[in-house]
Amino acid sequence: MTKHVKSSLVLLSGLLAGLLLIGGCAVPATTEQPQAAAGFDWTFLIFLVVIIAVFYFLMIRPQRTRQNQQRKMLNELKPGDRIVTLGGIYGEIESLSEGSVVLKIESGAKIRVSRQSIAGIQPEEGPQ
Repeated sequence: MTKHVKSSLVLLSGLLAGLLLIGGCAVPATTEQPQAAAGFDWTFLIFLVVIIAVFYFLMIRPQRTRQNQQRKMLNELKPGDRIVTLGGIYGEIESLSEGSVVLKIESGAKIRVSRQSIAGIQPEEGPQ
């Protein structure tokens, strides 16, 4: 698990524990007088909205941001870029097509890989 996911789960479990404690304290004490018919319990609806908001801001929104960054990177690829694939293959882009990329790897061989299998662009290396 990544550090972000672990911290999100810890925060979420703490929030749920706090909500259960608050909800448990909201139970009215029994009295000798008969009570009127109970109305709608808004606390459940509030808890549900809070849980959905936590999931959105800690899990769904960051995932969409990463997807948008990946899509932008794939659209900006050009011949000559040095990339690494999800399988760990390093290479230089020889040519591009709609769904695939032809890479020239270190041995001089050329391979065709899916655009979706590109993990990222290698940073430019300075003189050594």
